Amino acid sequence: MAAKLKPSKPSRRRPLSTQADIPVVLVEMFAANGAMNDLLLANMNPKAWRAPHPLHKRGEGRTIAAIFVHMHNCNLNWIRRTAPHLKCPAPLDPDRATLAQTRAAHKKSNAVLVAMLKDVLLTPDPAKRKIQRYSRGSWSQEWPAGATMFGYMFAHDAHHRGQIIMLVRELGFRLPVHAAYGVWHWEKLWKAAGLTTRPR
Repeated sequence: MAAKLKPSKPSRRRPLSTQADIPVVLVEMFAANGAMNDLLLANMNPKAWRAPHPLHKRGEGRTIAAIFVHMHNCNLNWIRRTAPHLKCPAPLDPDRATLAQTRAAHKKSNAVLVAMLKDVLLTPDPAKRKIQRYSRGSWSQEWPAGATMFGYMFAHDAHHRGQIIMLVRELGFRLPVHAAYGVWHWEKLWKAAGLTTRPR
């Protein structure tokens, strides 16, 4: 007698992403990138904010404050040169910006960069994109606005986040575990960025 087959349970696995998902996911990743920066800023020890870099006696090394300000001000440079039609947030002074001011400024500049990426990556007709070229600065060649623009901006932030996490430790401070390792918890970062989707 044939054995009775048990009814199969519906799969809980998420559907595989498609080629069409990739531009959307890149935009989501950059929103999550902003959440990574915010996680570090929200959990930064105020005493570490302007603590002198270990190499400051040699005239080298930025403070944590200066690194975060540099990141924001680079964002502004990209906005002005690449998307002058978008409202550009105010720059920060590396010697005066407070932790709270820098956190608020990062949220604003990251939101504009997300808007830039939406125009570049999510507008189906390239001719209708408001942004056609990406400029990193007067010192560099312009690139066609596209996935490389995303890659450069994401890599820039990731590079400096690594510096900051290492510098906090070198200065004798500690980030809470959920902040130091939270940059790898992408499901949580998607939620923190206000996204209703998940990594895919």
